[in-house]
Amino acid sequence: MLATQVLARFAHASAQHALPPEVLHHAQRAVVDWYASLYPGLAMPAVQVLEATMTEDLDRGEARLALGRAATTRAAALINGTAAHAAEVDDSFRDAMYHPGAATIAAALAVAQATKATGTEFLRAVVLGYEISTRIGVVMGRPHYKFWHNTGTMGSFGAAAAAASLLRLDEGAFAQALALVATFTAGLQQAFRTEAMGKPLHAGRAAEAGVLAAQLAARGMRSSLDVLEGESGLGMAMSNGPDWSAIGATLGSDWHITRLTFKNHIGCGHNFAAIDGALALQQLHGFSHADIASMHLGVYRATLDIAPHVNPQNADQARFSLHYMVASALVHGSVRLSAYEPARLQDPATRGLMQRITKALDPEVDAGFPGRRAARVSITLRDGRHLSHLQPDRKGDPELPLSDADLADKLLELAAPVIGEPEARALLARIWALTTHPFLPT
Repeated sequence: MLATQVLARFAHASAQHALPPEVLHHAQRAVVDWYASLYPGLAMPAVQVLEATMTEDLDRGEARLALGRAATTRAAALINGTAAHAAEVDDSFRDAMYHPGAATIAAALAVAQATKATGTEFLRAVVLGYEISTRIGVVMGRPHYKFWHNTGTMGSFGAAAAAASLLRLDEGAFAQALALVATFTAGLQQAFRTEAMGKPLHAGRAAEAGVLAAQLAARGMRSSLDVLEGESGLGMAMSNGPDWSAIGATLGSDWHITRLTFKNHIGCGHNFAAIDGALALQQLHGFSHADIASMHLGVYRATLDIAPHVNPQNADQARFSLHYMVASALVHGSVRLSAYEPARLQDPATRGLMQRITKALDPEVDAGFPGRRAARVSITLRDGRHLSHLQPDRKGDPELPLSDADLADKLLELAAPVIGEPEARALLARIWALTTHPFLPT
C-alpha cells in the first residue's frame, strides 16, 4: 500500500472504535493549549491585516472567528490558524519538528462548527490530524527542516486529516484528501529569518489548505496517491528521498498526541532549554543578572539558524533572539507577553546582559536533535566562580510535562485579558466537558 492509503486505512479503522480515554484527554489538553495560544495572537499585526483583507468571507458562513464573528469555513481556518501561531505560544511535537496544533485544531474547529459535530467527533478529528501529520513529519526528517517551515508543510496534512474525519470521508476519499493537500504544502524558513510578520500565515494557510483538500475530496476530486513516495513526490522534492515503508508501524499503539511539548515561555521554543538552564543555575547559586561577567550557550543547529538575532530591533525579532530571551528571563524572572512590550525591549539591564552572552554549536547537544532539545549553559560570575549546567529538556517537554492545572493557568493568563476571566473559565470548563457534552462553538 502507498503511504496515503496506509494513513487513510488507519483513519477509517479508528472511526469504528472508541479512542482510549487517555488519548482523548491528551486531545483536550491540546485544545486547552490551542485556545491559550489563540487569544494573544489576535493582537498581532499579521492577524489584524489578514482579517481586514478577508472581509468578503466574513459575517457569513457557519464557522466562527475567535471572538465570535461569522466566517466561511476556510476563512475561519485561515484566520484562527494564523492567530494560534502568531504569539509563538503553541504546542509542538519534537520528532516531527513542528507545531501541530495551530493548523490542525483551527481546521477541526471550523469544520466542526460547520457540520454541527459533537465534542467527541471534534476530538477524534484532532487526534487523527496529530497522528497522521506528525508521522509524515518524522519521515521527512531533518533534511526537510533545513529549508521548510514544518508548521506550514506538515500542518497541511494535520488539517486535511482533521477535516476529512469530520466530513466523514470514506477510506478512498480520505487518501485523496491527503494526496491533494500534499501539493498545497508550503512555508519557507527564510520567511522569518529577518522579518517574521508573515510567519504565522504558514499555519493559517496550512489550516485552510487542509479544509479545502478535504472538501474537494468529498466531491470526488482525485490526485496521485503516490505523491509522498513517488519519484517526483514530496519525499524527493522536499527531503532526501526518505523511506516510507514503516509510516504506519506504530499507528494506534504509540499515540503521538500523548507526547506533545507545551510551551512554558513565550517565544521561539528552540531557546527554551537555554532559558531553563540559566534559570536553574540562578536559582541554585543565588546570583543576580548584575553578577554575571559572561555567559556562553552551547546549543543545537536549529537554535542558531532560527533564533539568530543578537540585537533585535522589534518584538518579532526578539521572539527569535536567543540572547534577548535568555537575558530577559534572568533579569525579569520569566519570558511572558510583557517581554515584548516596547519599554521592555529596550530595558538597559537586559540589553547590557545580552552583550555579555556568546553562543556556539555544541556537537553533543546537536546530536540529540530533534528527539531532545538540550542546551549547555556556562556562566562566569564577577566574583570568579565558574558555573556550568547541561539542561537536557525543556519544561513542557514530555520528560518535564506541564500539568492540567498548568495548562489551565496558561489559558487563563493569556485568554482572560482578551475575553475576561469569567468567559475564560467557562471556555475551560467546556473543553474539559467535550467528551460528555455536545460541541459548543467559540
